[in-house]
Amino acid sequence: MKNNRWLSLTILCTGFLLIVVDVTIVNVALPSIQRDLGFSQSGLAWVINAYLIAFGGFLLLAGRLGDLFGRKRIYLIGLAIFIGASVLCGLSFSQPMLIAARFVQGIGGAVSSAVILAMIVSLFPKPDELAKAFGIFSFIASAGAAIGLLAGGLITQAVSWHWIFFVNVPIGIVTAALSFRLLASDRGIGIEKGVDVIGAVLVTVALMLGVYTIVQSSDYGLGSARTVAFGALAVGLLAAFVVRQALAKTPILPLRIFASRKLTAANGVQALMSSAFLGFFFVASLDLQRVLGYGPMAIGLAFLPVAVVMGLFSVRFSALLINRFGPLTVLVSGQMVIAVALTMLGFGPANANYAIHFLVPLALLGLGGGLSFPSLTIIAMADAQPSDAGLASGLLNTTGQVGGALGLAVLATLAGARTLNLVHDGATTTAALAGGYHLAWLVGAGTVVITLALTLSLLRTRTSQEMELDLDEDEAVA
Repeated sequence: MKNNRWLSLTILCTGFLLIVVDVTIVNVALPSIQRDLGFSQSGLAWVINAYLIAFGGFLLLAGRLGDLFGRKRIYLIGLAIFIGASVLCGLSFSQPMLIAARFVQGIGGAVSSAVILAMIVSLFPKPDELAKAFGIFSFIASAGAAIGLLAGGLITQAVSWHWIFFVNVPIGIVTAALSFRLLASDRGIGIEKGVDVIGAVLVTVALMLGVYTIVQSSDYGLGSARTVAFGALAVGLLAAFVVRQALAKTPILPLRIFASRKLTAANGVQALMSSAFLGFFFVASLDLQRVLGYGPMAIGLAFLPVAVVMGLFSVRFSALLINRFGPLTVLVSGQMVIAVALTMLGFGPANANYAIHFLVPLALLGLGGGLSFPSLTIIAMADAQPSDAGLASGLLNTTGQVGGALGLAVLATLAGARTLNLVHDGATTTAALAGGYHLAWLVGAGTVVITLALTLSLLRTRTSQEMELDLDEDEAVA
């Protein structure tokens, strides 16, 4: 039984790895896709944006559907959608076909990944085993980015861009077959009392519009009238959704879930941490390519220290540390390490030497991520009731996704503005680009410091209160 649980975790992580790798593997193939299908530069962005909009829009709804209809069922449905859409992406012979297939692929990715955390919680009720399981999951989530860059460069150069989608098919089919056979079935809480269709539509449209606004802000500007108007509309739809949830008999997102300060604060920390961490990968990729002249394969190899160190600590040491010192202490330690690493990169020279100026900060980022994200996941999921675990899982994934998209937009805008200012001041193009990227890293470091303050003020306060309540209850019983 114990071996089956760890085998189930392996299957779930393999399914999630497919989703994570797909996000970055496409980036490397974009120039080939542009040549073959005749995309303009602005049109090419929709190969990425179509996926992100669907993925971010459906995460929360998919998590709740897992609670209602059974998480294994929703997970398998998501995998099936993702595999089918991957086939369509690989067969695409026109721009509209590829963009539409990528949108459907994003839906499949959201539906399958939204329930994974809840399934892991149900598999590992013991805190020590859960910490180790979340460590493995966090490693997959981070290492997938580097794997995607490596695989994308190798497949695109060796065969063609079509195969970056086709490789999902055999792996996905095997994963789905093993999932169907080995994952424990669950019935879900059912829909006997009805389903809040209006709420489902409101939250999905609001999140899709929000992600759309964020990803398009790189073209129109964060402060443009278009961005502000669409952003206000997305916020208005979210507000209408909240009102609907307060009034509906069977809400998609029961507002009681936010009564847990742990869950609410952890989601805020997740959004900010994701904006800094994912923003780092984006900005560092540009710096390695445009400033240091690295190719696709070299960029993927350059990020290996992050994946290796994060994997080592996530899988081997984070669970031991969490069980010894508690998730809050480990989370704080990881946040401090990430802030130091980003600061080192931000103050590094323009023409950096990889071995001297990148290797140590990248290893520290892996260490910080390996300590932080498993701990944060444990804190976020700790107060979720079994009937709401899928919703809590979808919510955590949603805040990470939306926070990461917003972070990319903000950091890209700040880096671009800094670069233009440096060019106007007479700096060379290379020096100006480096100056913009270094500013983005420093802003990322500042963001992590903010998450550290939130963690210490909100999560620590709540933990102390809970300990006092538990002590009072014990004394009352005595």
